[in-house]
Amino acid sequence: MTLVVGLTGSIATGKSTISNMFVQWSVPVIDADKISREVVQVGEEAYEQIVATFGREVLREDGTLNREALGNIVFKDEEERKKLNNIMHPQIRKRMLQKRDQYVENKEPLVVMDIPLLFESELFHYVDQVLVVYVDPDIQLDRLTKRDEISAEKALERINSQIPITKKRDRADAIVNNGGSVEESEEQLMAILNRWGIEVNT
Repeated sequence: MTLVVGLTGSIATGKSTISNMFVQWSVPVIDADKISREVVQVGEEAYEQIVATFGREVLREDGTLNREALGNIVFKDEEERKKLNNIMHPQIRKRMLQKRDQYVENKEPLVVMDIPLLFESELFHYVDQVLVVYVDPDIQLDRLTKRDEISAEKALERINSQIPITKKRDRADAIVNNGGSVEESEEQLMAILNRWGIEVNT
């Protein structure tokens, strides 16, 4: 039996720190962000649809996608953003499920699906357990302003565009409180895996 864990959090809660722990322990991690970059490579179906929808002005001279130019279009206009999401999301999900099913077929004991917007997209049926990387909202705000060198107002805008981390925490199957040291987070993660009957090579 393969246990499929959905790893999620919110902006600046440090989800990538926990994701990297799984990678270091040789646990397969299916990363939604990485796949979102794969599906827009030249020749991919999503790439062709993006060019057909937004025109060649979203391409660089070498024909690759200019993510910044595309971002300038979709961030200003919700309708345009919906169009992009309708192209991207089905392709990303299809590839994530293909990878998940391959690992299940190979009888991997644990597979992690790293999905930043798992709650927002309601993808609970993709996974067996939901693991939320949590920090207190004031720590989240502080980290984001420092990390991205932006004002508290700008940071709050970004935070508020997602479901509050406290709500995610309350609906999670397990939580890593990532507000302390990396070692403390690792101890919490190991305890969760022990509870689920999973052994990893550390």
